[in-house]
Amino acid sequence: MLRMQNLKKIYRTHLVETHALRDFSLEVGAGEFVAVTGPSGSGKTTFLNIAGLLEEHSEGLYAIDGVDVRGLSDDARSRLRNEKIGFVFQSFNLIPDLDLFDNVDVPLRYRGFDRAERRRRIEQALGRVGLGSRMKHYPSELSGGQQQRVAIARALAGEPKILLADEPTGNLDSVMARCVLELLEEINRQGTTIIMVTHDLELARRARRNVHIVDGQIVDLDASAPRVAARREAAAPAA
Repeated sequence: MLRMQNLKKIYRTHLVETHALRDFSLEVGAGEFVAVTGPSGSGKTTFLNIAGLLEEHSEGLYAIDGVDVRGLSDDARSRLRNEKIGFVFQSFNLIPDLDLFDNVDVPLRYRGFDRAERRRRIEQALGRVGLGSRMKHYPSELSGGQQQRVAIARALAGEPKILLADEPTGNLDSVMARCVLELLEEINRQGTTIIMVTHDLELARRARRNVHIVDGQIVDLDASAPRVAARREAAAPAA
């Protein structure tokens, strides 16, 4: 579904060249739930922006469902993003002057769905996150966890194949965070591929796969540990 091979992202100014991603290779299959972890500045956000077609990569291959995205026009990238990808952000990004129905409706209007289709999607999405009875409430009338569920509903209304979640529990207490993660797990069980960036290692362990990024590269800590130990043993003087 999602394939990155030898991907590089380089930010250039007239004085400095910064490598945000280096020879980055990753495949995520349909229906996976992948947690992405790593220290601040490691490249997690750059990875997520490229995966979501919000930024272009500098070198390498990135394909979604077999479509190589490099060289696509802006219109083609937007169309692919709207058809395949949904986003959930840490800050919810809800419009305070709109009720829940209209908050979920905004991106659907941009996609040109007719009124009946929009209503069907909105009611279905808010129902999936347990807020079907609160469609006429405003964000200020909800808890933080409920607002994040609205943000998830807004993404689900587009019926994406891939859901990209950037620190979706970062602004929530531990109880609300677990509730949101349980919702994401349920959405994943229903077939949506989820890629979640998080600093919370406890939440990351609940994903089916964990990808750790350091200095723009994937580091498989579990796989590297035996090799490091073996090198140390080989280098040690004989007893």
